[in-house]
Amino acid sequence: MSDGEHPAQAAAAPGTVGARLRAAREAQGLSVAEVAARTRVTQRFLEALENDRLDLLPSPTYASGFARAYARAVGLDPADVGRDIRGELARGAMPIRQHHIEEIADPARGPSRGVVIVAAGLALAVLVLGLLWLSTGMMRGTQEAPAAAVSPTPVAASRPVPAASTAAPAGKVVLTARDEVWMRVYDANNQTLFLGTKKKGETFEVPATADRPMINVGRPDQLSITVDGREVPALGDGKRAIKDVGISAAALAARGGGAATPAAAPTARPTARATGTTGGVPAAFQSPAPTAATATNTPD
Repeated sequence: MSDGEHPAQAAAAPGTVGARLRAAREAQGLSVAEVAARTRVTQRFLEALENDRLDLLPSPTYASGFARAYARAVGLDPADVGRDIRGELARGAMPIRQHHIEEIADPARGPSRGVVIVAAGLALAVLVLGLLWLSTGMMRGTQEAPAAAVSPTPVAASRPVPAASTAAPAGKVVLTARDEVWMRVYDANNQTLFLGTKKKGETFEVPATADRPMINVGRPDQLSITVDGREVPALGDGKRAIKDVGISAAALAARGGGAATPAAAPTARPTARATGTTGGVPAAFQSPAPTAATATNTPD
């Protein structure tokens, strides 16, 4: 190499990796710029490889990588080229100059002006939206604060107190004969509960399950009635028989101290058998028997 020749333009020694790469490129009619476009390696680093100026490369690792990429682009075996370039580096054929890492990057591969403008516009839009969101949130908070301060205290609604239900009086009704007395006890369905005569001291307890029990009695003054052990006034004064008088606890409570009040008469009156001591039905409670007309024969 002459004294006036630039080091980057000096021809590579025959048989070196740089000479082989140059020969392969020229054989394919490619320029260094075209190889740089294929390999995405800076053109000046490719020229340094062709001229065996390994000292212009960043480091031995980059020198090996650039050489393999160059070989792949021009049709040589990357493994062979990589092995040979490492051999040259090991023999110290060319001293390696330490470069700053920023020299590796190709300035042409940086972001374009359009990309920079779009990125700046997006960043500005995000900043404006953030400021708008913060300002509207602060305004919303100042508007809602007075409303929260004057909100009325809720008043608990009073619950209506249910009225106490008036239950019908109930109790045990017992009939006791003061003297011999005939009576019939039956329910609202005209089902006979007792039919017959009670002697002095005999009792009859009205069933608690009876539906509106009633009584027919010939001598009501001779019949003692108690409700839960408390005696109630007699059903009548004995001057006449009574019929269809209610003797449930509720009916007796409704009577109070007055005379017997006849209850609603049953619709049907089927013949029933007496339970307990039986006896004949008094005439006051008997229906008159039909009489047959007597025919008189008129002599001819």
